[in-house]
Amino acid sequence: MRLLAFSMSGSLLKNAGNGISVTASRKVSSWWGHVEMGPPDAILGVTEAFKRDQNPKKINLGVGAYRDDNGKPFVLPSVIKAEQQMRSKNLDKEYSPISGNPEFCQHSINLALGDGNEIVANGLNSTVQSISGTGALWIGMKFLEHFFPSSRDVYIPSPSWGNHAQIIKLAKLTPKSYRYYDPKTCGLDFQGALEDINKIPEKSVILLHACAHNPTGVDPKPEQWQELSHLIKKKNLFTFFDMAYQGFASGDVNRDAQAVRLFVKEGHKIALSQSYAKNMGLYGERVGAFSLINSGKEETARTLSQLKILIRPMYSNPPIHGARIVSEILGDPELKKEWLADVKLMADRIISVRTNLRDNLKKSGSIRDWSHITDQIGMFCFTGLKAPEVENLTKNFSVYLTKDGRISMAGVTSKNVEYLAHAIHEVTK
Repeated sequence: MRLLAFSMSGSLLKNAGNGISVTASRKVSSWWGHVEMGPPDAILGVTEAFKRDQNPKKINLGVGAYRDDNGKPFVLPSVIKAEQQMRSKNLDKEYSPISGNPEFCQHSINLALGDGNEIVANGLNSTVQSISGTGALWIGMKFLEHFFPSSRDVYIPSPSWGNHAQIIKLAKLTPKSYRYYDPKTCGLDFQGALEDINKIPEKSVILLHACAHNPTGVDPKPEQWQELSHLIKKKNLFTFFDMAYQGFASGDVNRDAQAVRLFVKEGHKIALSQSYAKNMGLYGERVGAFSLINSGKEETARTLSQLKILIRPMYSNPPIHGARIVSEILGDPELKKEWLADVKLMADRIISVRTNLRDNLKKSGSIRDWSHITDQIGMFCFTGLKAPEVENLTKNFSVYLTKDGRISMAGVTSKNVEYLAHAIHEVTK
């Protein structure tokens, strides 16, 4: 029998009767030699630089996860209790359905729209479990790619969460923008938003942040949401809501869902992505939901069937553990009450450190108007710092944040807020 083999150098060897001889020398080239080095992730780069810094006063304001007042990760007491209850149930590890845990899906859409809402009562929602909020956005954008009847354009606020444009592009759609943030006021450019939305072609897709706009922390007021709803309906635009912070923004799950509920009440047939990373601290569990609001039960059945067909080749079935935690909490009245207190505790801490930072800036002698720090809401704050000021802050004070001046309020504590205020004042005075 003749044997063939490759030597370590790539030479082809063969059995030549009396021995093995080299018949050809063939250099094996790399399959991936043409692949370029990708740029580092902006947020992870901040964290890596922070870890290398030896300054004992260093502060990391880039992390997008809640931290307690000692700067430590926080596991919600209600989540701990839910997992304890789950262990006593002797649950199996079988596959979840393609669309996810049915109880989880029901609880998620009810959390978004409110208990007793007419959408669920009339079977008008097609809701599936997703791989957190990012996965929900991906499912939604892929659905639009396959089935949205007209435009390939998706209009997002400027600025928006960095992943929005990337997901839209990956789904073979085109991200476009409308004015949203006004750097002069560090607030909402409402008139600019209205003017730009009024120019969007009919039957296009518009993406809205339901609450705690990421990265600016700037949200429309209730009367502004009303005006946006009327204009978007008049323009016949399809609304895609990203709701990653329900409860975490204000501490009130109903208040944070007001915009979503308003649009549904006024007849918009929306898409909705939800995440339990922030409001339940389930960052690593990657649990979220995607929903479509439909015009009838038959349409619900058809859209749900196509969502499942999209999910099947992606990951077949979603993970079970995080969805069970959410279902345990939202399905147990006492546990849900405890969770609502937990999420309010987190939101209240974020709100209080905003006030402390603003007050300490004034105390440091700053004469700039820092009211936008407390006017904004949620985990992130657009400070208004320019790139050179950010660089100075990091170089001379070991305060780490993204170049656009965005800070995570979760990184601010009662122990570092005075130092942070002093540092910000020094680079801006």
